[in-house]
Amino acid sequence: MKKLCTSLLLLFLGLVSTFALVASDSLPPNEVWALSSFKEAMYDDPFLALSNWNTIDSDPCNWFGVLCTTARDHVIKLNISGSSLKGFLAPELGQITYLQELILCSNELIGIIPKELSMLKSLKVLDLGNNQLSGPIPPELGNLTELVDMNLQSNDLTGRLPPELGNLKYLQELRLDRNKLQGPVPGGDSSNFSSTINGMYATNANLTGFCRWSQLKVADFSYNYLVGSIPDCLHYLPSLYFQGNCLQIQNKDSKQRPSIQCAGASPARSQPLVNPNMYVSKHHGASKPVWLLALEIITGTMIGSLFLIALLAALQRWNKKASIIIPWKKSTSQNDSTTVYIDPEMLKDVRRYTRQELEVACEDFSNIIGSSPDSVVYKGTMKGGPEIAVISLCIKEEHWTGYLELYFQREVADLARLDHENTGKLLGYCRESTPFTRMLVFEYASNGTLHEHLHCYGERCQFSWTRRMKIIIGIARGLKYLHTEIEPPFTISELNSSAVYLTEEFSPKLVDFESWKTILERSEKNSGSIGSQGAICVLPNSVEARHLDTKGNIHAFGVLLLEIISGRLPYCKNKGYLVDWVIKNLTKCYVKKRLVWLSGYAKRVYVMPLQAKDYLEMPEVMSYVVDPELKHFRYDDLKVICEVVSLCINPDTTARPSMRELCGMLESRIDTSTSVELKSSSLAWAELALLS
Repeated sequence: MKKLCTSLLLLFLGLVSTFALVASDSLPPNEVWALSSFKEAMYDDPFLALSNWNTIDSDPCNWFGVLCTTARDHVIKLNISGSSLKGFLAPELGQITYLQELILCSNELIGIIPKELSMLKSLKVLDLGNNQLSGPIPPELGNLTELVDMNLQSNDLTGRLPPELGNLKYLQELRLDRNKLQGPVPGGDSSNFSSTINGMYATNANLTGFCRWSQLKVADFSYNYLVGSIPDCLHYLPSLYFQGNCLQIQNKDSKQRPSIQCAGASPARSQPLVNPNMYVSKHHGASKPVWLLALEIITGTMIGSLFLIALLAALQRWNKKASIIIPWKKSTSQNDSTTVYIDPEMLKDVRRYTRQELEVACEDFSNIIGSSPDSVVYKGTMKGGPEIAVISLCIKEEHWTGYLELYFQREVADLARLDHENTGKLLGYCRESTPFTRMLVFEYASNGTLHEHLHCYGERCQFSWTRRMKIIIGIARGLKYLHTEIEPPFTISELNSSAVYLTEEFSPKLVDFESWKTILERSEKNSGSIGSQGAICVLPNSVEARHLDTKGNIHAFGVLLLEIISGRLPYCKNKGYLVDWVIKNLTKCYVKKRLVWLSGYAKRVYVMPLQAKDYLEMPEVMSYVVDPELKHFRYDDLKVICEVVSLCINPDTTARPSMRELCGMLESRIDTSTSVELKSSSLAWAELALLS
């Protein structure tokens, strides 16, 4: 009986310890939810840093970058740096109340810094440096009273420095360099500070703003647009920490910005400091002259009016700032959403058309020149202006997410920077809510697409060899510009003959209309779950990756060259892909030629087919693929084209040359002068005469 009791007791203690262990291993639901929200807000994870973040199959304390307490009951550190994550900072991160370190530096995060991060009362390290965060620094971050290290450097932060940051009494390092911060450094009253032996300034009850810092060792404000002067309490910092601003500093080594860059930066219109010596104390019984009193009233009225005007202007400017609403999670009410700041600087150089303007120009949107499931293209003429092509995106308003809006604005800004004679020129955009409208406005190319001319029928559709060579060189120049002459590079999402528009003089212009196809298809496909499962990450990996896919464009350029010289479609249902068709036919031609040369016995010998590269090095064989409608072509030109195609379609992407090299080959070895065209034409007529 005694043994039975002992066994039961041990079993009971074992169960208790097991339940205690299970309890200690479970994170609070709000922390798990916060981590899940963080992952949902990432729309691109190229290195799969969050691949094991699975709430169903794994313990969050084992997730990459997550560190929990010894008891595994709270998250105390989130460190995912240098992972090229693209997305927003989810406000739910503020729910990880025991978090001590939040390190997300060296990613590609966008949007604002959520004020909800101020709820992390235990936070000691906040490192969001080297991202693309925008908007102002939330004043609420001054509530992070345990903070020791704050790094917000190398972002796109704007606005003024919040004086509330002076509440961070334990702060030792502050890095705000390389942003777009404006206004003065809020040092506060620095007339009553006392210095310590090591040059630091002790805390004083009368100090305000940044002069309240007593532990500060590093504070880097360089390369912003700060104005005014450096507070006396921060003079111990090296001058390098203030360079690249608009500060009034007598020290010439400080290297401030030139005055032309500081034209828009103005000091804060704050209340002027009052000098007690300006007025006579009431205790001395002295009174002010009437004229002085009147002058003070007038001056005060003027200052008050200026302050009021500045305040109204600031409010108006703030209301005009573009913002989008992103439903981070399942909404419990209509107001349960997060405003994501979009920097208005992004579209400042692009004209914004009204829907009414475009409606008039495009004859009530009746002049349709192209359409697809994703978009409709209208032709129009601006009053007293150029002919335009208007691309209207086909998507319902209820399917338009915050991610799509941000992508739309970034795409407009990206297209607007293109300026070359062989690239389509974006004139502006249209963005309206009633009715819902998202349109891109391009300069119109009057001769349609290259595809229409290569694959139509009739005498007028046929391009001469010289014209085809001119178009090839024009396309090469446009790609060279996009790949090597702008930063970051720009690639055409689907480079083919439909992406090449022709002017009246048949000069090619590359236009990227296809980048929306994948975006809108995924949005339409996932639209049913937007309201119930949170924001759908509709931005594909190609949003930023296309800037790096120049090798893919080069392969497409090689296929396009084959299409131009052969007059055949890049893909045909019956014959498959053009490259495969070319290889198949060249094999037949090569074998046929070999059989002619060999004896009767040798005709039965099997001839090993060569690789595409080998065929393309033999223009005499390649001539079998030239468009049969062409009356003549130049072998020298064909040899160059074959060589370029061979380099472009090389399966080893690292072996493909740059567009600068390819363009140089085409420009230097193909003659498109008028004399060559006339000479070729006369030869063609002579050939026809002999044949007749």
